[in-house]
Amino acid sequence: MFSIGDFSRATGLTVKTIRLYHEKGLLMPAWIDNETSYRYYDRSSLERARIIRALREMDFPLAEIRDLLESEPTESGIIPFLERQRARILERQESLGRISRSLDTLIAREKEAFAMVEKSTFEIEEKDLSPLKVASLRWKGRYADTGEAFQKVFRQFGRHARGKPLNLYYDADYKDDGADVESCIPVSDQCAAIPDGFAVRTLSSGRFVTLVHKGPYDEISRSYARLMTHLEEKGYQAELPYREIYLKGPGMLFRGNPKRYLTEIQIKIPARG
Repeated sequence: MFSIGDFSRATGLTVKTIRLYHEKGLLMPAWIDNETSYRYYDRSSLERARIIRALREMDFPLAEIRDLLESEPTESGIIPFLERQRARILERQESLGRISRSLDTLIAREKEAFAMVEKSTFEIEEKDLSPLKVASLRWKGRYADTGEAFQKVFRQFGRHARGKPLNLYYDADYKDDGADVESCIPVSDQCAAIPDGFAVRTLSSGRFVTLVHKGPYDEISRSYARLMTHLEEKGYQAELPYREIYLKGPGMLFRGNPKRYLTEIQIKIPARG
């Protein structure tokens, strides 16, 4: 018989681990002294401990090891068990590989975006903007639906267009879906006929905090963060809707280079007293 200390030395398992395996029903002592509660192990326990240790080193869960040992499988019986574990490990490897590649892409994007922000020559400005006559379509959906909304507005009012397209955002928070958006194009005074569902109106004048965002639209939150920080530092209260003017972006036929897109964010603030 081996004392638990000798058994620990013989198996390479800590006493704490041996006690855990006992509690989990994996490695039972051959005998327990009723007076001292000392555990003692025999030679057959050595082989069982060796098997448990080998399976744990291959990341087998304790519950599966217990089920395997309790079934006392033959050589053919253990093979499916081991094959399932190998398949699980291969699947995990593939998943980790995908995660690793995604992280590489994310790291590259973050480095590139940071470099673009560092090199950006655009600064936050405060401007007094004049009234602006626009033709518009108000809708709810995903931000990615903007292109389709602009196509509808241009089909109806394109011949009257007199400036860069813009969106008005009526939500203070970001939304994955159901965003309240008004897609607009500046138009001439000759614009008269208004089809159902569209509007022609004048956006009010006012004082705005503005910043030109250079780069893809999906990184525009960085520029919003700069503007929100500025508003907080100045003690300004932002007013909805927020405006985004698309100075340079994808054309009707070609997507262009997203790194060169220019979007001016305009946030209205109370007029100076």
